[in-house]
Amino acid sequence: MKKGTPKWKVKLHEIIYEADTPMGKLFDVILLLVIVLSIALVMLESIDSLNQRYYWQFYIAEWVITFFFTIEYILRIIAINKPKKYIFSFYGIVDFLSTIPTYVSIIAGGHNMLFAIRALRLLRVFRILKITRYIGESNRLLLALRNSRAKILIFLYTVIIICIIMGTLMYLVEGEAGGFDNIPLGIYWAIVTLTTVGFGDIHPITPLGRFIASIIMVTGYGIIAVPTGIVSAEYTKYFKQPTIPTNTQVCPHCNETKHLDKAEFCHNCGSKLNE
Repeated sequence: MKKGTPKWKVKLHEIIYEADTPMGKLFDVILLLVIVLSIALVMLESIDSLNQRYYWQFYIAEWVITFFFTIEYILRIIAINKPKKYIFSFYGIVDFLSTIPTYVSIIAGGHNMLFAIRALRLLRVFRILKITRYIGESNRLLLALRNSRAKILIFLYTVIIICIIMGTLMYLVEGEAGGFDNIPLGIYWAIVTLTTVGFGDIHPITPLGRFIASIIMVTGYGIIAVPTGIVSAEYTKYFKQPTIPTNTQVCPHCNETKHLDKAEFCHNCGSKLNE
């Protein structure tokens, strides 16, 4: 915080943005429970029999939860010196979208889709469990995926070609009598079969068609292992590299995260971190 910052603001930032302190952990746990409760209420409200019977209970509970989220959103803005950093951050946008559905419902109905965004707020549980200490592992995985993207794209291109060829072939072999009314439908069947999903809505009836289907199904099991092997090979390159331990401290000035353990100053703006 900057010099002269009121102590109450420093304490508020410590409670809301930190997960290393008892009060910070308690705040995150309460927030997490409210989020889970709000999602459960939305699910129960979607059941017509329950919604008709407990409509007003659901309505009141939703407004109480919305009020809690609104207060939390305002406090997060107050507790930081640069509110824009939070407002336009990923969590800031999610927090805002999780607060407005009930207010929007006053103007227009059909707001239940926005409630699903609240599930993203469950990501805050990672701060409580200190999984951010293992952020280096997730970085390695992302790096492995990024370095594998060319190989994966070529693999997907090959799979698409196989599906187009096999779908067209099945259309010629089975035809409308077997349910393959057109080539796109045949390609759809090839994709479903190659990925070993097998909905069963379309299936070959001729011996040749069943033979082709058998080849596609066996090929599907082999294809599943290819992208896994590609990513695993890239991931092992970075497996032995040491991780850099980080903590849950959030800079009260610029809202920067991923600070090193025992860091006293922000690595982004140089401001002193909360002790």
